[in-house]
Amino acid sequence: MKRFFNWLIKLFTNRRNWVRQITVAAIASAAAWVIGDTLVYEGGVVAAIMCALSIRISLYKSIREGLGLIVGTSIGAGVALLTVYYFGFGVIAIGMTVLLCLVAVRGLRLGEVAAVNVPVTALIVIGPGISGSTAEHRVASTLIGAAVGIIFSYFSHPNTPAGRTVNQISRLGTRGAELISEMAEGVAAGLTQKQSGAWLAKARLLVEEIPTLRSQAIEAKRYARWSPLAEVDEAESLYIQGVAIEHMVVQIRSMARTLFDSTLDKNRKNTVDRQIAYALSATSSAITEKLELLESENRDSQIDNIARDLRLAADNLTEELIAKADDLPRTQFVRCISIVSQMKVIANSLDESSPALYSVSTPGEPSSTAVIGISPVKQSTKIWQGIWRALRSFFRR
Repeated sequence: MKRFFNWLIKLFTNRRNWVRQITVAAIASAAAWVIGDTLVYEGGVVAAIMCALSIRISLYKSIREGLGLIVGTSIGAGVALLTVYYFGFGVIAIGMTVLLCLVAVRGLRLGEVAAVNVPVTALIVIGPGISGSTAEHRVASTLIGAAVGIIFSYFSHPNTPAGRTVNQISRLGTRGAELISEMAEGVAAGLTQKQSGAWLAKARLLVEEIPTLRSQAIEAKRYARWSPLAEVDEAESLYIQGVAIEHMVVQIRSMARTLFDSTLDKNRKNTVDRQIAYALSATSSAITEKLELLESENRDSQIDNIARDLRLAADNLTEELIAKADDLPRTQFVRCISIVSQMKVIANSLDESSPALYSVSTPGEPSSTAVIGISPVKQSTKIWQGIWRALRSFFRR
């Protein structure tokens, strides 16, 4: 029993953000129940469910997805109410509700989360015992729950979207620098296939975290466009830094792959291992120094010096490789030169001088896609008017 309690305490203390999120979600759902039950007859359950579906880890996500959820649910449930009126609550009403909700989600580009939440909420709205008055109560409870969820989402995470982006950049960059440092030590001690395979596996895991970082940077960028609490320039800068970290991580994986392939070459010589190890160590130090300046106001000149030193280390490695080219197998020489190229790409990412960071649009950027790709208000106005006229006629009967 004591071991269980120790495990439980450790679980909560090591996951403070998670604890905060579930605590806020629980309090928000309880508050939605009280408010919904106070303002709407028997509206607590629907309000609490809607709140739990709407709450997110940030105010921006909650507003964006909460709006989509309200619009999609209202359209689906509104038409489904007419279906219930004409066919009664049964198989046809359920099928039509889910169908219309999914069509609304798809048409308004509300995202994968809404594809689940919208049909569920609509089914709750038109559940058993539906009538004109209960339909009004359930729709009102839906709006109350979404509003409470949006408000409480502000408190569900201690950091702003920009702050979370900084944390993601720092975390991924630090892990990349540590991996390169480990590679440098391993090369200096004697490169082995087993060790280099482990490096490659770790590098692949780093690459898998790129979508999470990109998603967070995009959220910060979108949030800054409408929130007066966020700086647009800061969000744009963080987005570029996120792309730069992405490029660096890809190069780290390429380095690990190069070292692994080197261990498979039976003709490989260890005459340049010391130089390779030094170059890798310089790369790791450069990334670490850059991350220390992540939130510094006067970082530009210092980062330029860091990138310049890394390019100098790459040039020195090139000269040493050329000096020993006659003693190295051709394939080994080519692999070593590829490490030089990867170092220079990392240097260009450090000082953000590469045109690839600015000139190429990354899939998923706010300018190209959006969770709500079309404005729900503009696109659904005509649909709303028709549905509302039909509902008013239905409720008056």
